[in-house]
Amino acid sequence: MATIIKTWEIIDDELKETGESMLEAEKKEKEHLEKWIKTNSKILGEDILIIGEQVYTKSGPLDFLGIDNSGNTVIVELKRDMLPREVLTQAIDYASAVASWDIDKLSEVCFEYSGQSLEDYISEKFEGIKLEDLVINKAQRILLVGFSIEESLSRMIEWLSSNYDLGVNAIILNYIKTSSGDELLSKTVIIPEEIEKAKSDKKKFKILMSDEPGEYTPEELKDLLLKYLSKNLYSAKRIKDVILPYLLKNKIATREELKKEFVRTKAADDKKQAGYFLSLISNQLGQQKKDYLRQIISYEYPNYPWEKDNFRLKEEYREIVENVLLELKEEDNTKEQNL
Repeated sequence: MATIIKTWEIIDDELKETGESMLEAEKKEKEHLEKWIKTNSKILGEDILIIGEQVYTKSGPLDFLGIDNSGNTVIVELKRDMLPREVLTQAIDYASAVASWDIDKLSEVCFEYSGQSLEDYISEKFEGIKLEDLVINKAQRILLVGFSIEESLSRMIEWLSSNYDLGVNAIILNYIKTSSGDELLSKTVIIPEEIEKAKSDKKKFKILMSDEPGEYTPEELKDLLLKYLSKNLYSAKRIKDVILPYLLKNKIATREELKKEFVRTKAADDKKQAGYFLSLISNQLGQQKKDYLRQIISYEYPNYPWEKDNFRLKEEYREIVENVLLELKEEDNTKEQNL
């Protein structure tokens, strides 16, 4: 048995059932429901910010991708009618795909949706929160949105939330078109929002930042660089393909020079995008746990206390960097030959 919300108008002191369903009012999921949510995402929750729409994953396109003020990603699935139990399986499939995404991937999704970097978007929409204060995508939340819900799905959500502390919830919307023609949208939730928020707050983490370089032996340093630069991460690839080769050729590289180099090598479409990529790389350089990057690359803060500039490759590590890049290039060539 499904949960259904009904509404009555009070007309001349009498209750009169009112409201048409989305289907009856010929409202469509993509043309209407998605548009409404985009105009004010707070209907999903005060702590949720939409960063992507119709986002492609290995499991197909998800309706909305969001992020909360703890840094967790939020998978949002919409139905303009009843939420069937099968939608939970679909959302879990999407969540498992998104779980492997790094901050660069999420930033590119955000840039395509909003025209802003993830850092700027979060800073603008979440007052008092900065990207460096969060561990992005440490956990995933699932939010199912529809106009009624199968009882079995409601039971499953409550069981998963209470017994396994999973961030899963359902929002049941009520579309109302009154006798005067006004359109209203109200909501209720399966899990109270304060409980869901408390679960989210438990998962808050802080990315520790530092300017202190590592103190690894040459062998340890080489292994750490090989491991990081061989990862399938956007910033790691850009450091490997653009930053380090440029620093090997030039004693110093300003932000402006690196932006031009990104465009010249076609690693970025324009200087604006290059600046965005460079901000992500700067964030990587400043993470405390990536002190091995600071062991080979130095930088200054000549303009602003938050903006790295005047990047240099430390001369004593030039040979290690050259050898690392050579090994990685040989590995890439071997992989291509085996394809």
